[in-house]
Amino acid sequence: MNNRAIYPVLALLVLCSLLLVNSQYQARQLFMELERTRMRQRANEIEWAQLQLNQSLLAKHARIDSMAKSTLHMQPPAAGRTQYLTAAAP
Repeated sequence: MNNRAIYPVLALLVLCSLLLVNSQYQARQLFMELERTRMRQRANEIEWAQLQLNQSLLAKHARIDSMAKSTLHMQPPAAGRTQYLTAAAP
């Protein structure tokens, strides 16, 4: 084979090798970004579950009742203070 024909093939081989290394590097970068995103997703799911649990605990009737009695000094109406309204017949 002629020496002149070897140089373009050699240059093409080097170019292909560099492109392969570059594509592998980009694939690794994308994979690492994907893993970081998955970790953030798992953390967000855990935080969402904790927030839902906190919301359900804060919305319980017994807690609201105790907070109304202690903080706002509310008390249930006595039977004597309750007024019932009836609609008059036309």
